[in-house]
Amino acid sequence: MAVSSEYTPPQDPLEYLHSDAQIVAVNKPAGLLSVPGRGEHLADCLLTRVQLAFPDAVLVHRLDRDTSGVIVFALTPHAQRNLSMQFEQRTTRKVYVARLEGRLEPRAGTVDLPLIVDWPNRPRQMVCQNTGKASVTDWNVVKYGANETRVRLTPKTGRTHQLRVHMLALGHPILGDPLYASGEAREYDRMMLHSQELRVKHPETSQSIKFRAQPNF
Repeated sequence: MAVSSEYTPPQDPLEYLHSDAQIVAVNKPAGLLSVPGRGEHLADCLLTRVQLAFPDAVLVHRLDRDTSGVIVFALTPHAQRNLSMQFEQRTTRKVYVARLEGRLEPRAGTVDLPLIVDWPNRPRQMVCQNTGKASVTDWNVVKYGANETRVRLTPKTGRTHQLRVHMLALGHPILGDPLYASGEAREYDRMMLHSQELRVKHPETSQSIKFRAQPNF
Protein backbone atom coordinates (compact mmCIF):
# COMPACT_ATOMS: atom_id res chain seq x y z
CA MET A 1 0.00 0.00 0.00
CA ALA A 2 1.84 3.10 -1.19
CA VAL A 3 1.21 6.54 0.23
CA SER A 4 -2.00 7.75 -1.39
CA SER A 5 -4.63 10.48 -1.32
CA GLU A 6 -5.88 8.81 1.87
CA TYR A 7 -2.87 10.22 3.70
CA THR A 8 -4.21 11.44 7.05
CA PRO A 9 -1.21 12.21 9.28
CA PRO A 10 -1.66 12.62 13.05
CA GLN A 11 -2.18 16.19 14.24
CA ASP A 12 -0.81 15.89 17.78
CA PRO A 13 1.84 18.45 18.83
CA LEU A 14 5.39 17.31 18.14
CA GLU A 15 7.53 15.98 20.97
CA TYR A 16 10.91 17.70 20.89
CA LEU A 17 13.70 15.70 22.55
CA HIS A 18 16.55 18.20 22.24
CA SER A 19 17.48 21.49 20.62
CA ASP A 20 20.51 23.74 20.58
CA ALA A 21 22.20 26.07 18.08
CA GLN A 22 23.25 23.19 15.80
CA ILE A 23 20.66 20.40 15.96
CA VAL A 24 17.13 19.54 16.95
CA ALA A 25 15.84 16.03 17.74
CA VAL A 26 12.19 15.01 17.48
CA ASN A 27 10.08 11.96 18.28
CA LYS A 28 8.31 11.44 14.93
CA PRO A 29 4.77 10.04 15.18
CA ALA A 30 3.79 7.05 13.06
CA GLY A 31 1.84 7.96 9.94
CA LEU A 32 3.66 11.22 9.22
CA LEU A 33 6.00 11.57 6.24
CA SER A 34 9.54 12.73 7.00
CA VAL A 35 9.61 14.90 3.86
CA PRO A 36 6.91 16.07 1.44
CA GLY A 37 5.58 13.56 -1.05
CA ARG A 38 4.51 14.26 -4.61
CA GLY A 39 1.35 16.30 -4.74
CA GLU A 40 -0.23 18.95 -2.54
CA HIS A 41 -2.07 16.32 -0.47
CA LEU A 42 1.31 14.96 0.65
CA ALA A 43 2.81 18.33 1.58
CA ASP A 44 2.30 17.94 5.32
CA CYS A 45 5.38 16.28 6.80
CA LEU A 46 7.73 16.29 9.77
CA LEU A 47 10.24 18.61 8.07
CA THR A 48 7.71 21.36 7.36
CA ARG A 49 6.27 21.10 10.87
CA VAL A 50 9.72 21.33 12.46
CA GLN A 51 10.50 24.34 10.25
CA LEU A 52 7.57 26.20 11.78
CA ALA A 53 9.52 26.22 15.05
CA PHE A 54 13.04 26.06 13.58
CA PRO A 55 12.99 27.74 10.13
CA ASP A 56 16.59 26.70 9.33
CA ALA A 57 16.01 22.98 9.98
CA VAL A 58 17.43 20.71 7.26
CA LEU A 59 16.97 16.96 6.78
CA VAL A 60 20.01 14.68 7.25
CA HIS A 61 18.21 11.30 7.44
CA ARG A 62 14.65 10.06 7.42
CA LEU A 63 12.24 7.46 8.77
CA ASP A 64 9.52 5.68 6.81
CA ARG A 65 6.07 7.24 7.05
CA ASP A 66 4.77 4.39 9.20
CA THR A 67 7.81 4.26 11.52
CA SER A 68 7.86 6.37 14.67
CA GLY A 69 10.72 7.55 16.81
CA VAL A 70 13.91 9.56 17.02
CA ILE A 71 14.98 11.69 14.07
CA VAL A 72 17.49 14.56 14.10
CA PHE A 73 17.65 17.71 11.96
CA ALA A 74 20.54 20.08 11.32
CA LEU A 75 20.12 23.79 11.97
CA THR A 76 23.29 25.07 10.25
CA PRO A 77 25.18 24.20 7.04
CA HIS A 78 28.08 22.93 9.16
CA ALA A 79 25.78 20.63 11.15
CA GLN A 80 24.19 19.35 7.94
CA ARG A 81 27.58 18.44 6.44
CA ASN A 82 28.83 16.91 9.67
CA LEU A 83 25.76 14.81 10.42
CA SER A 84 25.33 13.72 6.80
CA MET A 85 28.92 12.45 6.85
CA GLN A 86 28.27 10.54 10.07
CA PHE A 87 25.30 8.76 8.52
CA GLU A 88 27.19 8.12 5.29
CA GLN A 89 30.19 6.68 7.14
CA ARG A 90 27.92 4.66 9.46
CA THR A 91 29.40 6.05 12.65
CA THR A 92 25.95 6.73 14.11
CA ARG A 93 24.27 4.12 16.30
CA LYS A 94 20.58 3.38 15.80
CA VAL A 95 18.41 1.10 17.92
CA TYR A 96 14.86 0.18 16.97
CA VAL A 97 12.10 -1.72 18.75
CA ALA A 98 9.63 -3.86 16.80
CA ARG A 99 6.87 -6.36 17.36
CA LEU A 100 7.03 -9.31 14.96
CA GLU A 101 4.58 -11.99 13.96
CA GLY A 102 5.31 -15.40 15.49
CA ARG A 103 8.13 -16.63 17.70
CA LEU A 104 11.57 -15.58 16.44
CA GLU A 105 14.35 -17.98 17.41
CA PRO A 106 17.16 -18.00 18.38
CA ARG A 107 17.10 -15.06 20.76
CA ALA A 108 19.84 -13.19 18.91
CA GLY A 109 21.39 -13.16 15.47
CA THR A 110 22.35 -11.20 12.39
CA VAL A 111 20.64 -10.83 9.02
CA ASP A 112 23.13 -10.24 6.20
CA LEU A 113 21.07 -10.02 3.01
CA PRO A 114 21.64 -7.51 0.17
CA LEU A 115 18.64 -5.39 -0.85
CA ILE A 116 17.46 -3.71 -4.03
CA VAL A 117 14.26 -1.97 -5.11
CA ASP A 118 11.60 -4.30 -6.50
CA TRP A 119 10.94 -2.13 -9.57
CA PRO A 120 7.60 -3.61 -10.72
CA ASN A 121 6.31 -3.31 -7.17
CA ARG A 122 7.79 -0.01 -5.99
CA PRO A 123 8.25 1.14 -3.26
CA ARG A 124 8.79 -2.45 -2.13
CA GLN A 125 12.36 -3.66 -1.71
CA MET A 126 13.61 -7.22 -2.08
CA VAL A 127 16.60 -9.44 -1.39
CA CYS A 128 18.91 -9.88 -4.39
CA GLN A 129 22.23 -11.67 -4.03
CA ASN A 130 23.45 -10.53 -7.46
CA THR A 131 22.75 -6.80 -7.58
CA GLY A 132 21.56 -5.88 -4.09
CA LYS A 133 23.44 -3.47 -1.83
CA ALA A 134 25.01 -4.85 1.35
CA SER A 135 22.51 -4.74 4.23
CA VAL A 136 23.14 -5.97 7.77
CA THR A 137 20.86 -6.03 10.82
CA ASP A 138 21.51 -7.42 14.31
CA TRP A 139 18.53 -8.59 16.36
CA ASN A 140 17.94 -9.43 20.01
CA VAL A 141 14.71 -10.82 21.42
CA VAL A 142 13.32 -8.70 24.25
CA LYS A 143 10.36 -10.94 25.10
CA TYR A 144 7.84 -13.35 23.64
CA GLY A 145 4.11 -12.76 23.58
CA ALA A 146 1.06 -14.58 22.23
CA ASN A 147 2.24 -15.48 18.72
CA GLU A 148 4.52 -12.47 18.60
CA THR A 149 8.05 -11.41 19.49
CA ARG A 150 9.33 -8.06 20.68
CA VAL A 151 12.82 -7.43 19.37
CA ARG A 152 15.57 -4.85 19.53
CA LEU A 153 17.02 -4.20 16.07
CA THR A 154 20.38 -2.59 15.40
CA PRO A 155 20.95 -1.83 11.71
CA LYS A 156 24.56 -1.68 10.59
CA THR A 157 23.55 -0.20 7.23
CA GLY A 158 20.73 2.18 6.30
CA ARG A 159 18.94 0.75 3.28
CA THR A 160 15.36 1.61 2.40
CA HIS A 161 12.92 -0.67 4.29
CA GLN A 162 15.91 -2.65 5.57
CA LEU A 163 14.44 -3.74 8.90
CA ARG A 164 11.09 -4.52 7.35
CA VAL A 165 12.49 -6.73 4.58
CA HIS A 166 15.05 -8.42 6.84
CA MET A 167 12.38 -9.42 9.35
CA LEU A 168 10.17 -10.67 6.51
CA ALA A 169 13.13 -12.71 5.23
CA LEU A 170 13.34 -14.37 8.65
CA GLY A 171 9.67 -15.32 8.30
CA HIS A 172 8.52 -12.85 10.96
CA PRO A 173 7.14 -9.65 9.39
CA ILE A 174 6.66 -6.56 11.51
CA LEU A 175 3.09 -6.37 12.78
CA GLY A 176 1.00 -3.75 11.01
CA ASP A 177 3.41 -3.38 8.09
CA PRO A 178 1.21 -2.27 5.15
CA LEU A 179 3.74 -3.45 2.54
CA TYR A 180 5.26 -6.65 3.84
CA ALA A 181 2.82 -8.16 6.36
CA SER A 182 -0.28 -10.11 5.34
CA GLY A 183 -3.38 -11.60 6.92
CA GLU A 184 -3.84 -10.96 10.64
CA ALA A 185 -0.29 -9.62 10.97
CA ARG A 186 -1.28 -6.65 8.83
CA GLU A 187 -4.46 -5.80 10.74
CA TYR A 188 -3.05 -3.29 13.22
CA ASP A 189 -3.69 0.41 13.60
CA ARG A 190 -0.02 1.19 12.95
CA MET A 191 3.25 -0.47 12.00
CA MET A 192 4.98 -1.74 15.13
CA LEU A 193 8.42 -0.28 14.39
CA HIS A 194 9.98 2.51 16.43
CA SER A 195 13.34 4.25 16.39
CA GLN A 196 14.08 4.13 20.11
CA GLU A 197 17.62 5.46 20.25
CA LEU A 198 19.99 7.46 18.07
CA ARG A 199 23.57 8.24 19.02
CA VAL A 200 25.60 10.81 17.06
CA LYS A 201 28.60 13.05 17.66
CA HIS A 202 27.59 16.65 18.22
CA PRO A 203 28.65 18.69 15.17
CA GLU A 204 30.15 21.44 17.33
CA THR A 205 31.83 19.56 20.18
CA SER A 206 32.32 16.07 18.67
CA GLN A 207 30.99 14.70 21.96
CA SER A 208 28.73 11.65 21.76
CA ILE A 209 25.09 12.58 22.31
CA LYS A 210 22.19 10.14 22.63
CA PHE A 211 18.51 10.74 21.99
CA ARG A 212 15.87 8.30 23.23
CA ALA A 213 12.10 7.98 22.88
CA GLN A 214 10.02 5.07 24.15
CA PRO A 215 7.53 3.39 21.79
CA ASN A 216 3.79 3.64 22.44
CA PHE A 217 3.26 -0.07 21.76
